[in-house]
Amino acid sequence: MPKNTKVTQREHSNEPVTESVADLLSLEHPMDYKSSQMSMGLSPGSTAPVKALIPSPDPDAEDGRPAWNNKLEYILAQVGFSVGLGNVWRFPYLCQKNGGGAYLVPYFILLLLIGIPLFFLELAVGQRIRRGSIGVWNYVCPQLGGIGVSSLMVCGFVGLYYNVIIGWSIFYFFQSFQYPLPWAECPIQRNGSLAIVEPECEKSSATTYFWYRQTLNITSSIDDTGGLNWKMTLSLLVAWILVCLAVIKGIQSSGKVMYFSSLFPYVVLFCFLVRGLMLKGAVDGIAHMFTPKLEKMLEPQVWREAATQVFFALGLGFGGVIAFSSYNKRDNNCHFDATLVSVINFVTSILATLVVFAVLGFKANIMNEKCVVDNAEKILGFLNTGVLSKELIPPHINFSHLSSQDYAEMYGVIKTVKEDSFDQLGLDACVLEDELNKAVQGTGLAFIAFTEAMTHFPGSPFWSVMFFFMLINLGLGSMIGTMTGITTPILDAFKIRKEILCVACCIIAFLLGLLFVQRSGNYFVTMFDDYSAGLPLTVVVILENISVAWIYGTKRFMQDLEDMLGFRPYSFYYYMWRFVSPAVLVLLIISTVIEMAVSPAGYNAWVEAEGAERFQSYPPWALAMAYSLIVVAMLPLPLVFIVRHFNLISDGSNKLSVSYRKGMMKDISNLEEQDEQRFILSKKLSEAPSPMPTHRAYLGPGGTQEMTNTNYGTSTKTGYQNIGSPESEL
Repeated sequence: MPKNTKVTQREHSNEPVTESVADLLSLEHPMDYKSSQMSMGLSPGSTAPVKALIPSPDPDAEDGRPAWNNKLEYILAQVGFSVGLGNVWRFPYLCQKNGGGAYLVPYFILLLLIGIPLFFLELAVGQRIRRGSIGVWNYVCPQLGGIGVSSLMVCGFVGLYYNVIIGWSIFYFFQSFQYPLPWAECPIQRNGSLAIVEPECEKSSATTYFWYRQTLNITSSIDDTGGLNWKMTLSLLVAWILVCLAVIKGIQSSGKVMYFSSLFPYVVLFCFLVRGLMLKGAVDGIAHMFTPKLEKMLEPQVWREAATQVFFALGLGFGGVIAFSSYNKRDNNCHFDATLVSVINFVTSILATLVVFAVLGFKANIMNEKCVVDNAEKILGFLNTGVLSKELIPPHINFSHLSSQDYAEMYGVIKTVKEDSFDQLGLDACVLEDELNKAVQGTGLAFIAFTEAMTHFPGSPFWSVMFFFMLINLGLGSMIGTMTGITTPILDAFKIRKEILCVACCIIAFLLGLLFVQRSGNYFVTMFDDYSAGLPLTVVVILENISVAWIYGTKRFMQDLEDMLGFRPYSFYYYMWRFVSPAVLVLLIISTVIEMAVSPAGYNAWVEAEGAERFQSYPPWALAMAYSLIVVAMLPLPLVFIVRHFNLISDGSNKLSVSYRKGMMKDISNLEEQDEQRFILSKKLSEAPSPMPTHRAYLGPGGTQEMTNTNYGTSTKTGYQNIGSPESEL
């Protein structure tokens, strides 16, 4: 080696030496490849088969990172993560609330503007850099390395309460193996020979009573913890055991689980759709759902909620998307994957909405018929006591076979004649539309409205078992992605056995999750759902977008994608990443902050004496806890920026450099007898100068350039002329 190189000068130094690739190669003499020992493991002059001279054409296989067994496993994992409980109980509610079919228009527009582009961005950086969320953003922009840490913390918060919902589903699943279903009727209290209906149940309904009293045994306020609910504690333990078994072997175990957990919900949804369409009133529910209220599209609130739903439906910012993608080969077509998974997610939401409104239409008809019967009995009583004249009843009406139309006609006549004293009669209008407009979401839909509808199904236990087994699988798919978003960055940073890490994470999460299985636990679930993810994740994603589009550079990133995919992505993505998506996310953050400031912070408490919910404001300690969730989740962003800006810790620099210590000097001093090119390029990713390929000039979204083969085994153009500019690489 020439004596004036930095490596030779510091050969006997105790200090770590950072050499750019250009420094290492600039003064080296041409190599005699026939005598290379490094690349072939042979002594000088030895011979070997020709294929040994050619490096492995698959650099992905050299970094030791696990990989998906096949493309189907990967797609099912992404689908299982993105398609979750929100598709079943959140999307239908938003459709019902925000104009029915008209809501699909802003949702689809925002899916194109922010959903698919940002989903594609996360898939691309994960696949190219082959690291979890922390490693990826340390490479892209070390000062914004807190993005990955915040993402991991949000995953932790969400995983804590999300698995509680799976625990509730497990409890209902096992309760479904009996006939009649335990929530079909109100319990009877017996006092000697006297039998009375449970007052709390009589004031509400059988399904509502079973949810709040038999399942949660809920307290009347968040201040009263009430102690642990042992039934929910056992259910939560089972839920965490299931999650641990699914992720304990990493993608080797979770990939197999996804074959069932991702596909089974579609089987159940199709079965429910077919069965639901055969029920009386199903068409009324679906027609109500898809009847567009176009005036709703002019309301900003509709667009904000559509953007939020798009955002969370695809799992953006959680780290699970990046983690799953990091196990792909670098030349995988992640653009196709982004489009496919986004379309599947959208279609699944539509399918779930059809099922929900078919069943709710059936329930609405049942409730409307019950209303007609109850009020007809009132009218008969008024007729018998002389309060109402029999002349008010149209002659064609038969009380023994009273239809909704007949009742509506009779109701209208009585209301017109008895205008002054009508309110004292206490008659209800019994309008089907009013029943259909009773919007329910979340646990209210899954554990109250839907369960009540299933009690009227022939063979109701079978359908109940299927429904809650579907919820378990939907939740499990999302939890696998959430846990992968937590464990992958940790495994990338520390040499820990994944089995030990997964078990430790599940044990810690179960212990922390005991907060949610107290008798007041449902109130904490609501708090975490409202505060722990919304604003922090939106900030995380906009910083992801800015770090790639504005700090690293959109043109440079587009070039990386071309090198990786073999084709240049559409110019559409250039403008979305650079301008449109950041603008939409800024508006979403502003609207979220305004809503938090305007809306009172509180929860719906269950009042046992009234058999109903009542809104209550959070006490000061609970309000402080709610806002601390936002602060803690976002705190890594400024902390990491400060400590790296002032060089208080290593910045995980993304510059092209190779670090050497004294123990490696003797090997490197023999570079004259080694193949430098293969020595540099055959490094593992953890040792490699940069995760990104060398760049050629890029002319912008509409530019063209000559393609150059970058395959290490066949390239005749090394591109070392570009290596000397470290800022050109991630």
